[in-house]
Amino acid sequence: MTRLGESVARASALLTADLSSDQTVEKLLEETGSRRYLDLTDLSAKEQAELIAARAVEVLPGVDQLAERIEERRTAGRGLSLKLGIDPTATDVHLGHAVPMIALSRFQRMGHDVTLLIGDFTAKIGDPTGRTAERPPLTDDDIARNLAGYRDQVRPFFDFEKVSFRQNSEWLAPYTFPELLGLLAQVPASQLLQRDDFRNRLAEGSGLTMSELLYPIAQGLDSVALECDIELGGADQLLNLQMGRKLMELRGQQPQLVVTMPLIEGTDGTGAKMSKSKGNYIALSATAEDVFGKIMSIPDRLMAPYLRAWTEWTDSEIDLVKGRLEDRSLHPMDLKKVLAGEMVTALYGLPAAMSARAGFVAQFSKKSFTDVEALPEVDAAEHGAESVATVLSKVLQFQPSASAARRVAKQNGLRLVVETEGGQESAVLTEAQAVRPLAEVVAEVLAGAGLTADSGSVYLKAGRKIARLRGL
Repeated sequence: MTRLGESVARASALLTADLSSDQTVEKLLEETGSRRYLDLTDLSAKEQAELIAARAVEVLPGVDQLAERIEERRTAGRGLSLKLGIDPTATDVHLGHAVPMIALSRFQRMGHDVTLLIGDFTAKIGDPTGRTAERPPLTDDDIARNLAGYRDQVRPFFDFEKVSFRQNSEWLAPYTFPELLGLLAQVPASQLLQRDDFRNRLAEGSGLTMSELLYPIAQGLDSVALECDIELGGADQLLNLQMGRKLMELRGQQPQLVVTMPLIEGTDGTGAKMSKSKGNYIALSATAEDVFGKIMSIPDRLMAPYLRAWTEWTDSEIDLVKGRLEDRSLHPMDLKKVLAGEMVTALYGLPAAMSARAGFVAQFSKKSFTDVEALPEVDAAEHGAESVATVLSKVLQFQPSASAARRVAKQNGLRLVVETEGGQESAVLTEAQAVRPLAEVVAEVLAGAGLTADSGSVYLKAGRKIARLRGL
C-alpha cells in the first residue's frame, strides 16, 4: 500500500467515528494535515495522473496522456517540468488563490519540478481575462510589492525553497518586431477572438486594444521559452494555455499538457467567484478565529467543493462524509467545524485550529449574547448618524466596504437583536435600511416591536459577527 493509501485508511476510520468529539477531530486534523507534506513519489504514473485530475477541471489532451508523460520522464530519470504564471496584481491574497498552489505542492511531492513564472513583462500589459475594460498596467514598483505579499501569504501551501523563479521579461523584452510578425502570420486572428469577453466587449462597443489581443501570444511564448511539460492555470485561462500548446508545436517542441483548476465560489453562496471586491472571500492574512468563523458561515452545499479545493482529502473520504450527511449520522455543523479546522491547521497549525474551534463553540453555543466576553461595541451617540452599512464597514470592519454590507442585508444576513429577560427578539434589516442612519433604523425597529432602548440589550448582527450597541 502507498503512503497515501495508509493515511486514507487511518483517516477513514476516524471519519466513521463521532465528529462532534474534540479528541476525534484533533486526531483527524493531525492525520489529514500531515498529508500536505507527504512524500507521493511511491505513486505510479497512473495514480499520480488520476490524483491531479481528481482536483482539476480539465486535463488536456487527457489523463492518459498525462500518465504517459509522467512515465516518459520517469524512465529518463527526471520529473515533469511544470509552470504556473503569476501576474502580480494584488497585495491581498485569499483562499481562492491557494488552489493552484496546492496542486503544485502535490506535483512537487510527486518528484516533479516547478517553475513559478513572474509575469513582470505581461503585468505591464494587463491580463484581460474576464474584464469588461482594459486594465491599467502595473509599474515595476507595483509588481515587486505585490509579489512579495503574494509569496508570504501563500507560503503555508507551497514550498518555495524547492521552486525555480523566472521572469518573462528575460525573453519577451528583447523579442524583435520581425520575430513577432513572423509568429503572428501563423496565428489566425479568429483564434484570438474566440474569447467570450473579447466578443462581448466588441459587441458593446467597449473597445479592445492590440496589447490585449497579444496577451495570449505573450503567455504562449513563456511556455516556448521554458519548454514546459505542463502548464497550470484557472479554468478561465484555458484559451491562453492552449495558445502555449500551439506556439510550442509551431516551434517544433513537444506541446505542453494543460491542467485547469476550478474557480472557487465565494463564501456568501450567491454563486459569484471568491473576490475581495464582492466581500465573499477569506484572506490568507486573516486571524485563525476569523478564518474559522467565516467558514462556519458558509452554506452547507459549499462544504464538499471546499474540501475538494483546499484539503488533501481524497474522493473516497469526501464521499464517505457525504453519505453520512445523507443518512443523518453526521450533522452538517460538525463537518463544517472539521473543514474550518482543516484551513486553520494549514495556515496556523493544529493547536491554533483546536483553539479556534473551542472559541467558536464557547461563543455560539451560548443562549445569551450577554454571556459572551469581549464583544465589539458601537456607541450610537457617536455613530448613530452614520448608515448601518458604514458602521459595519468602517467602524466595526465587519465588511470590507459599505456595498459588501448591503449585499449581506440583501441576503437576509443582517439583523437587529434585542435581548430581554424573556429571551431574544430579532428583526431582519433590509438593504434599504442598511443605507439609512443607524439610530433611525434602531428606533424604527424597536418601535415596531413595541420595545424601547431600555427594554434590554441591543445587538447588531451581520452573518456570524455580533456587536453590542451602546448609547441608544
